[in-house]
Amino acid sequence: MVVEIVQDTCTGCGECLPFCTVGAISLGEGAAKVDADLCVECRLCVRFSVCPTGSIRATEIEEHDPRSVRRISDPTMVKATGLPGRGTEEVKTNDVTGRVGLGQVGFCVELGRPGVSASLADLEKVTTALSRLGVKFQRDNPMMTLLSDPERGLVRDEVKGERVLSTLVEFVAPVDMIEPVLGALKKAAGEVDTVFSVGLITRVDGDGRIPVTGTLEELGIPVRPNSKVNLGLGRPLFEEREV
Repeated sequence: MVVEIVQDTCTGCGECLPFCTVGAISLGEGAAKVDADLCVECRLCVRFSVCPTGSIRATEIEEHDPRSVRRISDPTMVKATGLPGRGTEEVKTNDVTGRVGLGQVGFCVELGRPGVSASLADLEKVTTALSRLGVKFQRDNPMMTLLSDPERGLVRDEVKGERVLSTLVEFVAPVDMIEPVLGALKKAAGEVDTVFSVGLITRVDGDGRIPVTGTLEELGIPVRPNSKVNLGLGRPLFEEREV
């Protein structure tokens, strides 16, 4: 979708301004306008019908148009990537899928946030830094459709100038890769013009210990004693084994 404001009917009331997730809407002389470069096509201003005069409209974007990848920012639709959402759902049902095995750590890097957004050029800086470590990205993540060369982490040239509200990079690596992966991400953090957060997913040992805690503390990363536990509904389909 391309979000636009009809200038002839807009009264410049400003009701739409707080609903823009990236500050792409501003008030001009008597009417509001949308900065197309900043807009990430999340369509929040459209979905909530915030305009009292109905002046905000969204027109379809052709699937071959590079701008269509911005629709990854809209959680209500299957994106131009062909996959719903921004990441996989499998890690939340790990008891069934076994995506993260014993001796492994799942990583989730989220680039961009509401109010900030992220360019796909910044995404490439992160994915190329990780690919040099031999990281294999999660195949079913919508982000993968944005890459021209997943082995090297290269983003397709035609979409590199596009922006999204946020996007997720997901992969699984051996526990002993924690330090080099976090080192590469720390270096990339100084090169991107956005923010990103890093999440770690791990299995609990049989004695109840979290195997990554010691490594993180040695790296000076505090570990909170609380955690989020997801229970997958279904019969485990994988064979337990040490990686």
